[in-house]
Amino acid sequence: MRFIHMADMHFDSPFSSLNKQEELGDLRRLEQRKIFNKIIEHIKKENIKYLFISGDLYEHQYVRRSSIEYINNLFKTIPETKIFIAPGNHDPLLKNSYYKNFNWNNNVYIFNSEINLYEFPECDIYGFGFNDFYCKNSKIEEIKIKNKNKLNILITHGDLNASKNSDISYNPLNENNLEKIGFDYIALGHVHKKIINKNIVYPGSTISFGFDELGEHGIFDVELKNNKLNINFIKLDEMEFIENIINISDIFTEEELIEKINNQKIEGNKLYKIILKGNKNFEINKNKILKILNKKNILKIKDETKIEINIEKINEENNLKGYFIREILNMQKENNYTEEEINNAIRIGLDALQN
Repeated sequence: MRFIHMADMHFDSPFSSLNKQEELGDLRRLEQRKIFNKIIEHIKKENIKYLFISGDLYEHQYVRRSSIEYINNLFKTIPETKIFIAPGNHDPLLKNSYYKNFNWNNNVYIFNSEINLYEFPECDIYGFGFNDFYCKNSKIEEIKIKNKNKLNILITHGDLNASKNSDISYNPLNENNLEKIGFDYIALGHVHKKIINKNIVYPGSTISFGFDELGEHGIFDVELKNNKLNINFIKLDEMEFIENIINISDIFTEEELIEKINNQKIEGNKLYKIILKGNKNFEINKNKILKILNKKNILKIKDETKIEINIEKINEENNLKGYFIREILNMQKENNYTEEEINNAIRIGLDALQN
């Protein structure tokens, strides 16, 4: 059995983190269409009979009917492919959802908030979809597999091994409990990075949304045969987010820093965040530097530098900084703080006084 597993396309996302760069959000939305078309063309070329979409296909709040029509028209071009969609927390099956109020092509199967089972000669496909923006108990872990002599697949959107309070609102799933059920493949969505945990799989977001989603993005082309799992990653997003680190300890002017950044190797199909580290020898105005740079692919500058501190010299000064240092040193004597704790407190304090 061969299928495509994708998730978290987020059609018509506002790309709010990218909107500071003129028209970049619009370009990313156009690229969503281009990439989705590539997926359909791959399915046609390889004659793949199943497409699994594990949630967040689109943004409920922002999606346009024209985008839904675009998606469905592409689905019509692969009529022999069975398409399964498990609505997620960004595209839940609400009363006013396009999943309910649109005439989808007859090869499209949309899961609801009950545990659905579709039976085919070569496999049984189970699924669950969000019917709200939150889901704390899908009852997926209570599933009893009907026929263990067939291939059994689960498709859903959820958070595996959720531990934070914020995560348990998005269909929390326990890895050990899922393994006990006995699925041959569990197609998940929600986490935007690729994760393969035995047969529990996140393909990651199909397109990258920012610097918290570094690396390559695309889909999984999966073959499941004779209890063997072959997962092939297909990169589709031509744009990639990159972080470059520059140590500025030996840089003493803003002009030198700008020249150093401009000399970075920048590739045209990548977007960059520059992270500044080391000891700071001058004041850094990130916004000003971004405007001056001749590299438009650089979207952000993050300042993680530290101030070179001469504690003995500042201790002798008759000003607020000198008073602060003397108070901190007295605290060290009275409370036996470690040298690292004192140095961190001094750096934070002096940085606050300087700003």
